[in-house]
Amino acid sequence: MLMPKKVKYRKQMKGRMRGEAHRGCNLSFGDFALQAVECGRISARQIEAGRIAISRHVKRGGKLWIRIFPDKPITKKPAEVRMGKGKGAVEAWVAVVRPGRILFEMEGVDASIAKRALTLAAHKIPIRTKLVLREGYVEAS
Repeated sequence: MLMPKKVKYRKQMKGRMRGEAHRGCNLSFGDFALQAVECGRISARQIEAGRIAISRHVKRGGKLWIRIFPDKPITKKPAEVRMGKGKGAVEAWVAVVRPGRILFEMEGVDASIAKRALTLAAHKIPIRTKLVLREGYVEAS
C-alpha cells in the first residue's frame, strides 16, 4: 500500500481544491497517459487498483509510471462518538489531484492495448479523466 514513510505532522487540515495543476501536466516518460479532467482526492487503494488493472491487462509488458503519490492524511472519528475530544485518527492517505494532472503514464506496448489498459484504470479512479498521446506519436495500423 502506498503511503509516506515519514511525515512532519501526522494530521493535516482539509484544504481547498481550486484551480488547475501547474506541475505534472505534461507527458514526461511514456507515450500514453491518463490525465485528470476534474479535481478530487484519489486514495492510495484506488491508485493501487488502477496500477493492478493496467499491469494485468498488459500482462507485465511495457513500462508504467505512477505520477501521483498519496501524501495527505485523512482523519476520521469512530462511529457513534460525541463531538469534541480532538481530531480523529488517520484513516487513509490520499493524493489531491487538480485538472490537467497526469495520473499514469506508459510505454512499450501497442496503442490499442495501452488505451484499453488506461481505460480500465480510469474506471477505478473516482474523477473524470482523458487519454493523452505523446505529440507526434503515429499509430502503426
